[in-house]
Amino acid sequence: MIKGIVFDLDGVLLFTDRFHYLAWKAIADQYQIPFDEKVNDRLRGVSRRESLDIILSYSDRDFSEAEKEDMAAEKNELYRGYLRKMTPADVRDDTRAVLERLRGRGLKLAVGSSSKNTPLILEKTDLAKYFDAISDGNNITHSKPHPEVFLKAADYLNLQPSECIVVEDAEAGIDAGAAGGFLTVGIGYAAHYAKTDRPIQSLSDLPEIPELAV
Repeated sequence: MIKGIVFDLDGVLLFTDRFHYLAWKAIADQYQIPFDEKVNDRLRGVSRRESLDIILSYSDRDFSEAEKEDMAAEKNELYRGYLRKMTPADVRDDTRAVLERLRGRGLKLAVGSSSKNTPLILEKTDLAKYFDAISDGNNITHSKPHPEVFLKAADYLNLQPSECIVVEDAEAGIDAGAAGGFLTVGIGYAAHYAKTDRPIQSLSDLPEIPELAV
């Protein structure tokens, strides 16, 4: 019996992809590294440092550890500048309606995101009130596709992975959910991933999957 749902944040509950893209492109342009939407797609669901390593793989020069740390920090500050301008209006009304509907059924809800900016995003968008637990980049040592972020979310909810659903838009997130023993629901890119248990077209479809339908 499903008792809890763990949501990835970006790409599921809201969308800050454009902010990530603009911040990473600013860094890449500084060092004349090729960067476009295709490269950006490779960054979905992975950590900031892993994203940087992917971008730097397109460069013909080597960077010191100190340079990499500076680039990652600068990217985060650029990104947080965009996040600080977010408001509750950046969350779709149907997203809030789905969260309220699921809570009304007595389900426990959590966020499972690799982003260390999760608290800021939840604060700016007034989403924190819907969740019983938050597991994010501030309390994990392994990023997706490692299942740690989801396993901790389930633990915070006092539930077993088998009692929870993971909702993801990235293949790495689906892999993480599957590795942790969760039922996986894929939206966006992940809806077309072969390992996804339950593909959905929009978040509004979530309450109607067989495991949640009443």
